[in-house]
Order: sequence, then C-alpha cells, then structure tokens
Amino acid sequence: MYPLPLIAAALATAATIAQAKTLLSIPTFDFNSTSPAASFSLSKLTHVLVDSRFQHTVDTEGQTLIPPSLLAFGRTFAQDLQELGLNGVLVQVSSSPQHNSIFLTISNDRFLDAAGRHTSEGYRLTVSADGIVIAGASPLGAFWGTRTVMQLAKLGNMILPTGTGSDAPGWGTRGVMLDAGRHFYPPQFLTEICAYLSFFKQNTFHVHLSDNLFNNVDIYSRERSLDLYAAFRLNSDDEAVEGLVRPYRFNESYTREVFDWVQGECAARGVTIIPELEAPGHALVIAQWKPELALDDLSLLNISHPDTIPTIQTIWRTFLPWFHSKTVHIGADEYDASLANDYILFVNTLSSSILSASNKAIRIWGTNEPSNTSTISRNITIQHWEFFEDDPLTLLRQSYTLLNSDDAFYIVGKWSGSYPQQLNLTRIFAGNPAGGPFAPFVFDTHNASNNPRRDDPRVIGHVAAQWNDYGPNATTVHEAYYAWRDALPALADKQWGGVLTREEYDSIFADLHSIIPGQNLDRKVKSKGNVILRYDFSTLSDGQIKDTSGNGYDATCVGCSIHAGGVLSFSSPTSRLTTPLSSKGRNYTLTLSINPSSLARTGSPILSGADSTLVLGNGTLPFLGLLSGNQAYMLNYTLPRDVWTDLTLIGRGNATFLKAGFGGPEMQFLAILGINGESFQWQPIAIEAPIAQIGGGGFLGSVKKFELLASA
Repeated sequence: MYPLPLIAAALATAATIAQAKTLLSIPTFDFNSTSPAASFSLSKLTHVLVDSRFQHTVDTEGQTLIPPSLLAFGRTFAQDLQELGLNGVLVQVSSSPQHNSIFLTISNDRFLDAAGRHTSEGYRLTVSADGIVIAGASPLGAFWGTRTVMQLAKLGNMILPTGTGSDAPGWGTRGVMLDAGRHFYPPQFLTEICAYLSFFKQNTFHVHLSDNLFNNVDIYSRERSLDLYAAFRLNSDDEAVEGLVRPYRFNESYTREVFDWVQGECAARGVTIIPELEAPGHALVIAQWKPELALDDLSLLNISHPDTIPTIQTIWRTFLPWFHSKTVHIGADEYDASLANDYILFVNTLSSSILSASNKAIRIWGTNEPSNTSTISRNITIQHWEFFEDDPLTLLRQSYTLLNSDDAFYIVGKWSGSYPQQLNLTRIFAGNPAGGPFAPFVFDTHNASNNPRRDDPRVIGHVAAQWNDYGPNATTVHEAYYAWRDALPALADKQWGGVLTREEYDSIFADLHSIIPGQNLDRKVKSKGNVILRYDFSTLSDGQIKDTSGNGYDATCVGCSIHAGGVLSFSSPTSRLTTPLSSKGRNYTLTLSINPSSLARTGSPILSGADSTLVLGNGTLPFLGLLSGNQAYMLNYTLPRDVWTDLTLIGRGNATFLKAGFGGPEMQFLAILGINGESFQWQPIAIEAPIAQIGGGGFLGSVKKFELLASA
C-alpha cells in the first residue's frame, strides 16, 4: 500500500496471529486483534498527522460538490477529540507516521459494498503500540475511520487493542429526511442534525423545502385555501421568483448565504444536503403565488396550463446554483392518478431540463402513475415510500434505481392516526420478515416476498422520513430531534450493514451519545451539582452579578440596578441582565420572583434564550406565554402588574409547566393540532428554558431570587 515500516510490521503481525472480532461501535467494526496484551492508549496522543501526498485530495465519488480535503477532515477530527478530553492535539502534515500519533492517509485497496460496488467510503484501521493509521479509500473514508477511533476510545477507557480491520458501508445513501416545508428549522439546528448523523456515519440529510398543510377541498373555500399555511424556504432576490416567499415568511426562510453555510457545515462532516422542491402536488405555495397555475384543488398544479412547467423550470433555474449536491429531489408526490400522462410529462421534462442545466441527478417520490402510453425516465431514482403508491420489485425489474424510504420508519410530529412519533427500535433490530434486523433492501417489514436480494445493485440505500403534517405549531424545533434521538444511531448501524444487537446497543448508546461532537441538541449545561445557576442579586460589581451556584456563570447587567433585599430593577426598555448561557434542555426547574411594571409593554420578554422566550403576552393577548421559534404557546393566565409573583417554569420530559404563586397549580403549555381542518388535538409541548437574558425588549419592573435546577 505504501512503504512505511510501522504499518508493514503491524500488518505482518496481524496476518500471522490475528483473532477476528466484531468490536462494539455504531456501526459495528470488524477487527483482527494481534495480541490481547498489546494496546495503544489514546491518552498518549500528541498529533493528528495528514499524509503529505494526499493532504489536498478530496472525494470526487460522493454526493457533495464541496468535499473537504484530507487535511480539512484531519483538522475537524482534532477538534472533535476535545470531546474525549484531548485538548491541544496538533494537526500537521507528514510523510509518515510518528510515535503517539494518528496518521491519516489514502489507501489503494478496493472497498466494496453489499452489492459488490466500489465505495469511496471504506477505510482500513491499523493500531500498534506506537499509534494508529487510518487509510481511507478517500478522505471521507478516512473521516469515517476517525469516528470509529473516537467511539472505540470512549468505550475502551481510551485504550484501543492492537491489530487491523477494514470497513465499508453496505449502501451508499444513509440518513434521514426532514419536512422543513411545514415547519421552519433554524440553520444552526440543521447543522447540528448533520453532526449527529455524521458521528454514526450517515451521509445524507434530505431537506424538504416546500409544502403546505392538507388542503381539505371538501370544506375549504378558495379564499381559505389561498390563506392556508404553505411555505417555500429559499429566499432569493431574483426578480424571476419575486413573491414566491411572502414578506411575512422572510424570517422563516434561508438566503443563499445561509443555505451555503448550512451545506458547507454539513459537508465538513461528511453529510450532503439533498434539497427537495415539491411539485406538482403539495404545491399550494406556488398556487398562492400564481393561482392561475392550479387545479380546483389549489395544492395541485395544472400541468396542462402553458405556464406551469416553464414556471417550475424558472424556480429550478434560479435555485440550482445554490445546491452543492450531485442530486436534487423534485418531489412529484401524490398527484392526481387520473392525470398520469400529464404527471409523467412534467417529471420527465423537469428532469431533462435540470440535467441539461446542471448535470444533476434527479429523485422523485414513488407515486402511482397508471399510464399506458408513457413512463418515467430510467435516469430518475424512485424514492419508495408506500406500497399503495408503487411496487419496488416491479420497479427494480423495470431497471429503475430505488432509494428505500418505506413508511415503516415514517415519523409524524406530535400526533398521527397512522404513524408514530419516534423511531421504532424493535423494528430496527427485528425488521427483516425473513429473520434478523432491518436493512436498506427490506422494503416490506412484514412480507419477505416483497423484498429483493440484499445485493441488488439498484437499491442505493435508505432514508428515514420525518413529516410535519400538522404544521409549525404542532412541535418545537428540538422535538424533531427527540423523535430521532434514541433510535437513529441504531438505524445508522443497519443502514451501514452493522450487526449490533439490541442488548449491545442499549449498553453503549448513552456513552457514545455523550461525546457526539459539533452539536448540543440536548441543550446540556455543565454543572457541578443540581443547582446550575443562582443569582441572589445581593451585589453589583463592575456591572457583574455573581452566580452563587459555584459554576461561575456570572451575569452582566446593562442599564439595571440593585436595591435592598436582593432586588434587580429594570427601569429602561433596554435594561437587561445577560448570562453566559443560552438554553437548558429537558428536565429543569427555573424559579424567580417578578414584579412587572404596569408600564411594561405587552409582549415584552421576561426571559430570553436561543430556543424560547417567556413573554408578558404575545402582543395581542395579555396572557403569559412561551415563544418557541415563531410560535406562541399561551396560558390562560395574566401576570399581575406592580405586585410580586413567584414563578416556576418546569420542563419535565416532553411537557412544560408553569406555577404562579406559592402552592399554585401547574399550568401546562399545550400545542393545538388541526386535523384535516375538521377536528383538533391538544398535545404537550416541550420547550427549552430561556436563560440567556432577563429583561430587555421593553420589559420594565423588578426580579429577585433567580435559580435554575437540573431537575424537575
């Protein structure tokens, strides 16, 4: 492979006394141990070394058009090692390994997937008593090897056994889809999800960027349909798409600069954003922009209208330069089956124009199109989602390429009459009806006769979808993460082709979850004990309020003042107390005593954080409420003015409560979910504690006795 004495010696030893073993990690890793007594301690690590011959090499075979170099991946790895307590590990370019180093290089070995296809995501890991060598089929393969090293180190108390092993994914497309069309997600959240996926070697984040709530044509008037929640999340200043994003949705959309940043951050961790712009169904946002293009059901475009296809081509022509992926998704889901020929014309025309303009491949959702005169182009990948829409075996026999997104792993946020709200771990570990765990070739988890061979070369992988059928107020941003949190790594193992058992998974998940780099989706806050934060407001020194919890989270006072009895007063609309924290995730108790002035503006924030705000009202109602994202969750309670009230905000699991006054009842914050415009569901809502700032934004009054606990 390359003339390096250290590697040659390790491989020679491995060949003679190797003992094959599957090491616990997610995904699992097959390893040949050279000696039970020999090991390398990662605590001795001083350098991450990048092979000078390949430092600028990038993976040209993956889905991203902005692949990081081997050196860039090496720098990310060194930063990630801080999660293991390894601070200050240096990154250098080198021609060979050195003692107490991890050496990243490129291998000329051939790595194969489950269908015998070459994959650039494979890697070989060699551990000696002197250090570690990770040789990837590409820089991405080497990066996946670094994930394995971090996991083995965490589970092995920083000790890795000596030996060697090679690894490669069974399928090239592994990840999730998130419905961002019916619920806006901040850019930072998308990048944190990418970090979560990356740690378990998932490489695909399919982001659904346009959609609408169900347009119930049986009861909705045309005017109501035109006002129904619908959104297009990409906001361009190009005159060709002016008005597609309405001004009141600007703060729920991504500019090109922002979307570039999201794609770049995800690519830096080996994850490609696959963008989807939905049409000709689920296209109410386009009909609200240009109503003349719609059928009677305004969520369906009239393909026979002479301006429909040109309009959609204009949209794609505008946004194609934004997309740094080799593949894009044009939606094409759930259209009128009686218009099959129109549908096929739309899909094939759009596919040809996108391919001609950008050389990008196309995906569509599997959709019933019973035409006897035309067919979908074989150049288009079909993303199967339900057997009443397509038959995977028939499509494979017809030479289509398939991506498995069967609704066996569908999630719908907060409530559904058909789908669960979390991934099903039992199905992950026992989802093959022929016996054993789920895998991407398993389209039907109940009937084995509906599934192809494991090595079918036209099955490219699996993506698990999460939908927001009931819109933006049904869930908070982070509830989407919690729907995946506890089971997605297990699914990653099966998407890769790992052999982890349920018992093994349960034994290692918590440890591995604790070191996932590049994210804090749990909104954890470090604390020496149960008391995270406590301000008694007894003194103000150089604008600083001391945190008496012992954690050192001292706050900065701007325009506020201290009075006798530990009272902090805000006499100006801009007065505020800023903490060094932001949000606290699930399971917390936040208490304070508050005396809002009668002059305080309705809607002014009491407490603010990155994920939520506690407000006096929402600007129109006097009731106390929590804002999360752009949604307001109000209580039937008005906070008295010019008197003191003790407030306790409680986050308990997936629910949030407020108590007012000593011994007062717990009032629960609830989300109301409209179901097809006919009935409603009330469901609990989980909101992170806002702890970045007290006051500001128009609040006038006083607070005292502020404390945050890490328990509920």
